[in-house]
Amino acid sequence: MSKTKSKGGQGTPATVALTRAGAAFTLHPYDHDPNAQAYGEEAADALGLPYDRIFKTLVAEVETGLAVAVVPVSGRLDLKAFAAALGGKRAAMADAAKVERVTGYVVGGISPLGQRKALPTVVDASALEQETIYFSAGRRGLQIETAPAELVRLTRAVTAPIAKS
Repeated sequence: MSKTKSKGGQGTPATVALTRAGAAFTLHPYDHDPNAQAYGEEAADALGLPYDRIFKTLVAEVETGLAVAVVPVSGRLDLKAFAAALGGKRAAMADAAKVERVTGYVVGGISPLGQRKALPTVVDASALEQETIYFSAGRRGLQIETAPAELVRLTRAVTAPIAKS
């Protein structure tokens, strides 16, 4: 995988963050269906990838405020495990409008990188089993492929088993 610079209007805060950090990544655009409801599954199907290689970015409320969970689209977020990974007892999914305001991204295009405010982040431990993972580049129809260690490093994430099937 080579370092890919943004071109063709594909620059987003996420790609800028990767480029500034000198991280190796590849962009994977696809045709987004505006009627799609399951954005991660749509990306996996469009790119011909198994659901455990594409990771969705979710934002939840924990006792200390908002936090980011990065889990494979093949699973769901285990809110209790997520809260525990951050040293808390409970978590609940955050309101979409609040998430968009805080992250600067629209639902379905939220990237764990380049958010307006750096939020505590937990990446599901299964990501570390992959050579590369895919996640939103900051808009619907565009995925980033990079090594999971790069995502963990750049988001200062902790890793923990936070996904359930």
